[in-house]
Amino acid sequence: MARKAEIKIQNVPSDVISAVKFAPKTNHFILVSSWDTSVRLYDVANNTLRHKFFHTSPVLDCAFLDSVKTVSGGLDNTVKLYDWNTHIEQDLGTHNAAVRCVEYASMVNGVLTGSWDRTVKVWDAREKECVGTYDQSAGKVYGISCVEERLVVATSDRKVLIWDLRHMGNYVERRESSLKYQTRTVRCFPNKVGYVMSSIEGRVALEYFDPDPEVQKKKFAFKCHRSKENNVELVYPVNAISFHNGYNTFATGGSDGYVNIWDGFEKKRLCQFHQYESSISSLCFNDDGSALAIACSYMDEAEQPPEPYPVPTLYVRYVSEQEVRPKKC
Repeated sequence: MARKAEIKIQNVPSDVISAVKFAPKTNHFILVSSWDTSVRLYDVANNTLRHKFFHTSPVLDCAFLDSVKTVSGGLDNTVKLYDWNTHIEQDLGTHNAAVRCVEYASMVNGVLTGSWDRTVKVWDAREKECVGTYDQSAGKVYGISCVEERLVVATSDRKVLIWDLRHMGNYVERRESSLKYQTRTVRCFPNKVGYVMSSIEGRVALEYFDPDPEVQKKKFAFKCHRSKENNVELVYPVNAISFHNGYNTFATGGSDGYVNIWDGFEKKRLCQFHQYESSISSLCFNDDGSALAIACSYMDEAEQPPEPYPVPTLYVRYVSEQEVRPKKC
């Protein structure tokens, strides 16, 4: 029997899905955090909810440390570790404001958390302690992404700080965002050449790390997730970005309910999926790029919410080579 191109996951959270993450080196498990205060683990192969635990407030992000251990953070200011084998939950520590972003950094074998208290913290998950607090004076942390030694931090004041995880005494570079409006998310290219960030104003920017002027000439920003009704352009926030590890192409998800796949180096859109029921709140390719997790949640964008009020949904789409592979390959 042929596998369906897309499956709808059952027993999803009752409120906005803030993040969806595939487990490393597997296509079977996804981690989901939500404004309903839950963190959930799903078995995709069997379309079942394996287990869930709760924070005391909405959860804004989550990440895998390995195939069974995860970390999460949210509006309770607390960073939580959870072992899905033993169901042991531990508080790793706290920030002075909401924990907006959580990542695992294999380069330092540590947990990175970015907060609205304008700091990034590095945690030793084995020793259960914070090993460094780093001021992001450029504003509240809205997004973080790391690839090997590089850490990119996007802040509320449209600033981007680039750090070297091996030498965290000071940031390597401070940049102004190429986007004129508030940052929604930032993700690093798997091939380490740069990063992509998005804004509330239907734009995406591609940036390069190399400071060489000739390389910097290649950076660009483009419009996306827009439509026209009665000759009026409607502009939607771009809430989510996820990279295909093999091809360095990337998916964007917007509040228009669409997912687009892009070849950033060739400045081309490779495909667009069908429109989903509500805003795309989070995206995540699995390790081998064969599947894309798509979280849909109404995010209060409209002055008047639609009727009936959209409920969160979660899909796993099995993508084809034609949808994600650069045309020149």
